[in-house]
Amino acid sequence: MTTAPETNLPTDRLLSLDAYRGFIMICLSWGGFGLGKFSELKMQAHPASGWWRFFHAQFDHGPWAGWGFWDLIMPAFLFMVGMAMPFSQTRRERDGHSRGQILRHTMIRTSVLILLGLFLASHSKPDAAWTLTNTLAQIGLCYPIAALCVGRGLRTQALVSAGALAFTWLLFVGHGGSSQPGPGITPEWAAANHGGISQAWWKCSNVAHAFDVWFLNLFPQNAPFVANDGGYQTLNFIPSLATMIAGIMCADWVRSREIDPPRKLRVLLIAGTALVFLGEIIGHSGLCPIIKRIWTPSFGLVCTGMCVLMLGAFYWMVDVRGWKRWTFPLLVAGANSIALYLMSQLLKPWVGGLWQRYLGKEIFLSAGPEMESVLRYSAIGFTFWLVVYWMYRNKYFVRI
Repeated sequence: MTTAPETNLPTDRLLSLDAYRGFIMICLSWGGFGLGKFSELKMQAHPASGWWRFFHAQFDHGPWAGWGFWDLIMPAFLFMVGMAMPFSQTRRERDGHSRGQILRHTMIRTSVLILLGLFLASHSKPDAAWTLTNTLAQIGLCYPIAALCVGRGLRTQALVSAGALAFTWLLFVGHGGSSQPGPGITPEWAAANHGGISQAWWKCSNVAHAFDVWFLNLFPQNAPFVANDGGYQTLNFIPSLATMIAGIMCADWVRSREIDPPRKLRVLLIAGTALVFLGEIIGHSGLCPIIKRIWTPSFGLVCTGMCVLMLGAFYWMVDVRGWKRWTFPLLVAGANSIALYLMSQLLKPWVGGLWQRYLGKEIFLSAGPEMESVLRYSAIGFTFWLVVYWMYRNKYFVRI
């Protein structure tokens, strides 16, 4: 934790990036505002409603293929880490840091991110969980490779991004997967979720799963690693690297002094739309389904495009139109994103219990059972926000 001088406050940075980061952090720390459970109850009450099925899909990870808003939270983390990298490197170069010092800091940050990811994966479990699918661990695996792309030019960055996606596709298709259902996959689940999808992309029977069965069992385990229940895999960091590098490219674009803001915005919107469109075409062509849990190349294109479009929206509101006053709650959350993330991962049940202890066990049921999750997660998220607001006011910022 550091006490930052005035010149390091988020208001001296690209405000649209800080507001975007804060928006994502609030969505995460507030548990999606409890709308996942709320919409689930609505679906049960209205089973024929297509609207509530669609709404629920936006606040919960789907069982396999497809995507919704909630699937964009982790890509947004990677994208914003990438966006922050050119700003960070420029600041370090201005402060006189040598290339060796920058490299050393990169490797330290990588190590800390991976260790934090392992810690969070093992939290509240009886044994150490040797898994690298946590958001922080995945960022850590991507970080040193993406750092090598900073300052390399748009063409090199685009080639590395495309290469990561192409390599992933070749890896999965070349392996071919297994015709047998993966561990824990029932015939009923497979019939509902594997239909129309090549076996190369099936859950827990693909090449990334085979890699984890080999790789994770190299670590000391009380019981052999068999499968990740959600289907998430360590090798997801390869295609997700494209999203982080896209963040670097967007940072270089929006901070350029030679390009006027309207053109910057126009290119962001065109590029984001093109990526989403291309990803959807590939996803529906049969070449590569859109699956977030194994970060298929088509999902990589779609999620990166959506991240660019969200950045474009914030850039238009904050940096082009100059609407800045409303962003203050977001800036507070974005200024201490690591602290807010750790609190949201570690303290949600405890904070929810504190609200019930002091205001009564029925406090979250005061508006009825359907609103219980909305009130619970809003109260928890607001508590976390108050903590980072206190840190913001006192200029305490957690850095890695």
